[in-house]
Amino acid sequence: MLGKMKHHHKLTVALCLIWAASILYGEMFAFWLPSLFTCSWPHHHLLKTDGVESDGKFTKVAIVTDPQLMDKTSFRLSSKTLALEVAQFYTDINMRRSFFHSILPFKPDLVLFLGDYFDGGPFLPEDEWQESLSRFKHVFGLASQGKVEDIPTFYIPGNHDLGYSRVASHKPDVIDRYEKAFGIRNRRFMVGSIEFISVDAQAIDGNPQKDLASDVWKFVQNVSSDAKSHPRVLLTHIPLYRPDQTPCGPHRGSSIIDQRFWRHIQDQEVIYQNYITLESSKKLLELIKPILVLSGHDHDQCTITHKSKSGSVTEHTLGTISWQQGNIYPSFMLLSVPNAVHQNSSDLDKMLHTQLCFLPSQLFIYMWYLSLIVVTLLALLLWPNHGISFLNNAADCISNVMKLSFLSGATKEKNEDENCEYEMMWDAEGSMHLVKKVLQTPLKRQSDKSLVERGNAVMRAAARKNTSEQIEVVMDSNVNAGAGGSDSLMRSASKSRTKLVIQRVIRTIMMIIVIAAFNVPIYMMLLFKDWIEQ
Repeated sequence: MLGKMKHHHKLTVALCLIWAASILYGEMFAFWLPSLFTCSWPHHHLLKTDGVESDGKFTKVAIVTDPQLMDKTSFRLSSKTLALEVAQFYTDINMRRSFFHSILPFKPDLVLFLGDYFDGGPFLPEDEWQESLSRFKHVFGLASQGKVEDIPTFYIPGNHDLGYSRVASHKPDVIDRYEKAFGIRNRRFMVGSIEFISVDAQAIDGNPQKDLASDVWKFVQNVSSDAKSHPRVLLTHIPLYRPDQTPCGPHRGSSIIDQRFWRHIQDQEVIYQNYITLESSKKLLELIKPILVLSGHDHDQCTITHKSKSGSVTEHTLGTISWQQGNIYPSFMLLSVPNAVHQNSSDLDKMLHTQLCFLPSQLFIYMWYLSLIVVTLLALLLWPNHGISFLNNAADCISNVMKLSFLSGATKEKNEDENCEYEMMWDAEGSMHLVKKVLQTPLKRQSDKSLVERGNAVMRAAARKNTSEQIEVVMDSNVNAGAGGSDSLMRSASKSRTKLVIQRVIRTIMMIIVIAAFNVPIYMMLLFKDWIEQ
């Protein structure tokens, strides 16, 4: 019994360690990988090759898009539903870990968000929208000034924040509360020696006779007047036009390019669109003349090259940072912006350096947890009592059975087995073992010595006769009691198996309690530490 408990304790300790290692990796170490091993600022390799010791020549920009904080519109559930609360918490904690443990360790000089901060932003009442705004600030550690710690932060609007032109044109209060929290929709600002131009892409293809679309194009016309003063980067939440089957590079998860574009019949405002129209895309490129375009909205990664009158322009569409938005490989981008650019230099687009970085796949982490649960249950239920030595025990049992068969059919036995008999014993698992026992034989008289030869091979006729009668009596008794004895044996074996199953279930429950008592505190500590600390 002590040996069995020892094997069970070893198994429990091994499973505890496996679970602890899995939790530490899935809840903490996995989020350290981008900054430690898998990603770096794209200008670092240039500094090494050029022999430059400092990276002060570049401004480091971290770019994030499409967090889309879940709300009641995500699953059509009412607010404060337990299922919605759990989904919100685990989605928020994943993005918070990604931001604090994967992105901020790169120590960016600026953080840029490319839209879609909420899921049902235009359709939330004021109190629920403010609650979602508080969650957004907590997830990304925003101060009261809208900064991430002391890092300057810029935002552009997305369709889940304002809605397309059909929605925004009928809800001016939605635009007002957005601009109050995140700033104006169309803006320009300098990063290093590069000018960034952000536009409200949801209104670009709206009815040109209405204010939303006309405001965007007036802004674009104004910034186009001095397009040659600085190299420019165009920021648009909705990507520029791309034909079907357009190659998007090796990081694209889905090959589908969906060109859905719907207008309302009455006012011709946009109800839904995946990409900016071809005409609007060409017009933006010709007026702004960017050397790089950054976009989101698609939730999937895509890198393409546009042709315009001013030359070729690369567009990077970033994948979502949220694992709940249809991309099992969430990502962010690192952008190195030069602090000084010579206007006469050629290949201005090559002065901007980008690096797409992937975050841990939360879906795979949860799948590993589920698989480990199944393996733990099977191991505790099916692990043999004697550990991995059960193979040796099975071999001994087979050997004993074969030996018994050989002894029953032999006409002459070994000397060491003359005064022994084998008894069948059943253990707690229902396995049969043969136990060798020594018979107590009476001392033979000297007068009988002449009647017995070696090994009792020669016996008196009367003794032989008596022996035959005894064998016949035993056989008859066995025949008469055959049915009852077989039933008794089957009942005994069934009881042994039932007892074994009950013992295994109880043992499994006890071991699960031990494993949970060791690992649940670790999991909860990591979970709430990341949620609470700043």
